[in-house]
Amino acid sequence: MTIALTAAGLLTCLWSAHTGETNRHASAAIGKGSGAARAAIPHRGTLPVKVSPEITHTAESGGKAVNITIDDGPDPVWTPKILQVLHDNGAHATFCMIGPHAAENSAVVKKIVADDDRLCDHTVSHNMRMNHRSDAYQKSQILDAERMIQQASGGVAPMYYRAPGGAFTPYSRQVAATHGMRPLGWNIDSKDFYRPGVNAIINTVKYELRNGPTILFHDGGGNRSQTYEALKQLLPWLKTQGYTFSFPVR
Repeated sequence: MTIALTAAGLLTCLWSAHTGETNRHASAAIGKGSGAARAAIPHRGTLPVKVSPEITHTAESGGKAVNITIDDGPDPVWTPKILQVLHDNGAHATFCMIGPHAAENSAVVKKIVADDDRLCDHTVSHNMRMNHRSDAYQKSQILDAERMIQQASGGVAPMYYRAPGGAFTPYSRQVAATHGMRPLGWNIDSKDFYRPGVNAIINTVKYELRNGPTILFHDGGGNRSQTYEALKQLLPWLKTQGYTFSFPVR
């Protein structure tokens, strides 16, 4: 994939790459945490000049917490629905956004910010082989997406960077960290991208909770109704199990 992809070509390559890279998703897994009331978890303010380039998986709040992370949007249909489920359950999430999607859906990005959720850079083209590309390519994918997301949000910068498919390199992690974005991994892959059924998504998350706090879901890449329905059941269940909703450590 290249930055010069057309909108249609970008989507075709993006989703076909996703379905061909199941093993890479599994290899990058690690951590999610839970937190307090929505308004009590700030995301605004001046970012540090540099954060750690190490991939984070742990929960900011500590304790029995999960970090809900949601990739590949924002989407004009599914992201608002997922935001409503989060709101209804007093939960927060980190939204890992593809730059052009953010630019096309700035009102949704601003809603995410208004709801005190956090922004994450998920590159321009979602190239899951970024780790095989040049340093210049990796840098432009990260920083161009950062610019698009920040413009769409009204000036709020992404706080994290998640490489597509976990295709981090030492260089890309350093680029992100130097610009205030902590590299973000995951512990639990819900496998929701493949639409295995609502019950399958729920059971995967429950089974893999032992792996750590950061859970990977998707709000982009097509019909995300299964993710939406799974979250409607999982978030209340997590609360009954004593989990809170947090953000990843920066």
